Amino acid sequence: MKKAYRLKKNEEFQLVFKKGKSFANRQLVLYFINKEDQQHFRIGLSVSKKIGNAVVRNQIKRYIRQAFLELDGQVSNPYDFIIIARKPTKDMDFHQIKKSLIHVLSKSSLLVK
Repeated sequence: MKKAYRLKKNEEFQLVFKKGKSFANRQLVLYFINKEDQQHFRIGLSVSKKIGNAVVRNQIKRYIRQAFLELDGQVSNPYDFIIIARKPTKDMDFHQIKKSLIHVLSKSSLLVK
C-alpha cells in the first residue's frame, strides 16, 4: 500500500477519534471521518501488544492492508479510516479478517455495492 494511503501522524489519529464516527464488531473497531479535500481514502492501523508479539501484530496489519487493497474500488473514497484490531483477530486468517472488515464497512454504509 502506498504511503499516501496511510495515516501516520498523531494529530491525524486524534482528529478521527474526536470528530469521526465509529462502528465495531467482535474483531475490529472502525473509526472514520469524511475528508472532501482528498482524492482517495487513507487508513491508520492500531494493534495492541495484548494481541501478541511483533510478528503477530505485523501479520494482522498486513492482512488488513491487503484487504483494503482488494476492496479499493468498493470503499467510499474521501475518508480517513482507523482500524483497531481486537483480541480475536490473532487467531484469524486473511479471509476471516477480510470478511470481518467487509462486515464493519457495510454496517457503517461505507461500502459501495
